[in-house]
Amino acid sequence: MQKIPQSARLSSIRLPALRWTLLVLAGLMVSPNVFAYLDPSTGSMVVSAIVGIFASIALAVKTYWYKLKGLFRRSAKPADEADDARPDT
Repeated sequence: MQKIPQSARLSSIRLPALRWTLLVLAGLMVSPNVFAYLDPSTGSMVVSAIVGIFASIALAVKTYWYKLKGLFRRSAKPADEADDARPDT
């Protein structure tokens, strides 16, 4: 069995993603003109939605902060547990 170099494997993975990205961008650039009226309250609604999304993300991070901290903390044994592991003499 022939080994495929790492660079060839990565390029074969990236190529389809690049094609889809270019296809989507090309599709967005050739969209037809749309004639619509957006009143001032529409901009206010969009800003409110964006603020609400950030507030939701901040609340979720605050709620799970200690769990997230525990994921990134090194798992070292406390000194008390290390002492308990030794037999009494």
